[in-house]
Amino acid sequence: MSSDRRLNRIVVIGSGIAGLTAALRLAGRHEVAVVTKGRLGESNTALAQGGIAGVLGADDTVESHIADTLEAGAGLGDAAAVRTLCTEGPERILELAAAGVAFDRDESGDWARGLEGAHSIPRILHAGGDATGRAIVEALTNALRAQVAAGRVTLLERTMLLDLATSEDGDAGEVTGVNLLRERTHDFLPADAVVLATGGAGQLYAHTTNPDGATGDGLAAAIRAGAAVSDMEFYQFHPTALAGSGFLISEAVRGAGALLLDDRGHRFMPEVDRRGELAPRDVVALAIHRRMAAQDGQPCYLDARSMPEVASHFPSIAHGLATHGFDLATDLIPVTPAAHYFMGGISTDLDGRTSIARLFAVGEVACTGVHGANRLASNSLLEGVVFGARAAAAIDTGIDKTDEDLASAERLEASPVGEALVGTDSRAGSAVSRDELRALAWAHLGVERNDQGLRSLLHHLGERQPTVPGTRTLPNDSIGLTPQTLSERVETANLALIARSIASHALTRRESRGAHTRSDFPAPTTPLFQEAASC
Repeated sequence: MSSDRRLNRIVVIGSGIAGLTAALRLAGRHEVAVVTKGRLGESNTALAQGGIAGVLGADDTVESHIADTLEAGAGLGDAAAVRTLCTEGPERILELAAAGVAFDRDESGDWARGLEGAHSIPRILHAGGDATGRAIVEALTNALRAQVAAGRVTLLERTMLLDLATSEDGDAGEVTGVNLLRERTHDFLPADAVVLATGGAGQLYAHTTNPDGATGDGLAAAIRAGAAVSDMEFYQFHPTALAGSGFLISEAVRGAGALLLDDRGHRFMPEVDRRGELAPRDVVALAIHRRMAAQDGQPCYLDARSMPEVASHFPSIAHGLATHGFDLATDLIPVTPAAHYFMGGISTDLDGRTSIARLFAVGEVACTGVHGANRLASNSLLEGVVFGARAAAAIDTGIDKTDEDLASAERLEASPVGEALVGTDSRAGSAVSRDELRALAWAHLGVERNDQGLRSLLHHLGERQPTVPGTRTLPNDSIGLTPQTLSERVETANLALIARSIASHALTRRESRGAHTRSDFPAPTTPLFQEAASC
């Protein structure tokens, strides 16, 4: 492949912070198309209550942020990626402010900085109290719409990614475009480069904070195309979702002083970790999960009743709780863990390149290594803006480069799960409903896993990769289906593929580390399992 061919047709899939950042930086220098499954800006980013972490105070240092990130990652964070994140983050935050994000200020007029779990110093910036994601999305979507109006960006809303089109050259070839579903139309959009920014796969789980659209479409398409993936066993469960719903109660509430109580009103976190309610998320989620098991499944409680003016500090959370009949200032709020953020994903280098030439991945769909086994609070928005910008810069250079290590890792993940792993049965490979899949994932890929449960899930799902309606040609039985039903079938097939990959990686990692807890292997092991993380 030539290294001097200019990439001038760029397709960005997704409109969260990572995708919007990349698209805006490429607009005007390339023919850019932004594809989004819902409306522009509908993403996990828009729902982010917590803030964005960055070193912007004289009392803070980049080295401290690096150390906190690596410690939270339980020994599996990539040091170079973490240094890139923490070093380039402050400048990217300043650019967000220049783009119109009005970060909250304290009484002195400086940006207010909050404290969240596993951070050694307050370094979390918020906007609108607890509406940081919404403020960022509003600023970036306004900028993108201006580019659309000027003719520098093409916007395709309500358009779903079906699959990546690749050439036949080389082991994995290179991306040549994307197959899309628009209403009932199956369209092919050619591209010189594709940027996947499709977010996570939280809808795999029965209990999740993620929106309906978080079905792993980009990740599943990349797996089918043969891309390398990493750290698939590490799915972060947020400790405090409102019981009976997916409504998230930000870690910032605990950072401001709220406590966790069991069903007897006893504060239990200091007995688990010296950092109490501000321990890393994996520690807090596991503690709540086990406390709930000990009290016959009854939820634990978040107690913010002693916090002055808590409702005014967290207006979005207070309003959301009120719609469910709870008062943040006067009630004990029942909480449970819920699937929140995928640390694993498509393996990338520091510029978003994947093991497939001309395919880039940024944001939650990517695995840069910055999160290791557990994401440090408020590093996700930072990751999106830092690596979204780096991917755009790499595309601007027009250099074709595929990391050899990523390409070799792909060969392991692309292999189907063998009979020795899942066993054989006449039911294996049969289709499952979305509800059944989510229940299976929650039971066997949830906060705690074990060998028997992981094999049971693989047995139910079967070893065969699913046939996804809409890839290459629409199936015969799609005639008469509504567009919504057809897209739901695609999404469920995507989630089933991702579930199998998570289970396979979780079986390989025979230890407990970060967000991956094996009840049959409760202790962390030696760095031997560093190698397994890159499979």
